[in-house]
Amino acid sequence: MITAICRQASRLLLPLDCTTCNQPLADDPVPFFCRQCWGYIRPLQGPACPRCRRPFAAATASSPTHECHDCRTRNPHYTHVWAAYAYIPPLQDAIALFKYRGKVALADSLGMLLARAIPSNLDTDLLMPVPLHPHRLRQREFNQSLLLADRVGPVIRRPVSYRNLLRRIDTDPQITLPRSARLQNLRKAFDLRDPKEVSGKRVLLIDDVFTTGTTVNECAKVILEAGAREVAVLALARSVDRGMVPDSSLPPAAVTS
Repeated sequence: MITAICRQASRLLLPLDCTTCNQPLADDPVPFFCRQCWGYIRPLQGPACPRCRRPFAAATASSPTHECHDCRTRNPHYTHVWAAYAYIPPLQDAIALFKYRGKVALADSLGMLLARAIPSNLDTDLLMPVPLHPHRLRQREFNQSLLLADRVGPVIRRPVSYRNLLRRIDTDPQITLPRSARLQNLRKAFDLRDPKEVSGKRVLLIDDVFTTGTTVNECAKVILEAGAREVAVLALARSVDRGMVPDSSLPPAAVTS
């Protein structure tokens, strides 16, 4: 209640516009976004790969066990990926503000979205956020995946391992690389401080965006080599082909852009 009052007062003194549609904000509960635009963030629907949940065209709906080309050919180390939302505006805008512009006030709202995406059949012992290299952590001053894990842990009543999974090599950001280079960029980039912590455990990796899956796959490989029972992934959003998302799921500003 106090936070909402302070936010409304600040908007009277310093008017802000919605990041996605540029309309003035009033008593909207999510920082930087109006109610209408935030309401467009909805779970992906329809047929998808049973392992990574990559959306399929409707033609594959009659084959629920059919995996996507990447999962069939790469045989990833993780067992499942849960990434309920498409990486499109306004969620894409929110993640950019959160991750690259330090708007950590969005952590609660994004964490709530992630918590809503948790499947009812999720069975895990331990949460591990995908780590940043210390150099990048010093630059950003926070790990967005850790902030998300902090919001999910209490919901599913499982501990969050904050410091065990390490990123030892400061690689180029995956988003800056072509697909072929992404697959090589993270080899041997991750390690564990205490392998015994994951031995025999079902580990859930937490990340903000699932793109090619290379980052979480390398993390899963290290964790499995330490004796984990299995590794799954929970991500806030996943990249999708624009044609897989109907215009009705996009705010008007995104459709016309």
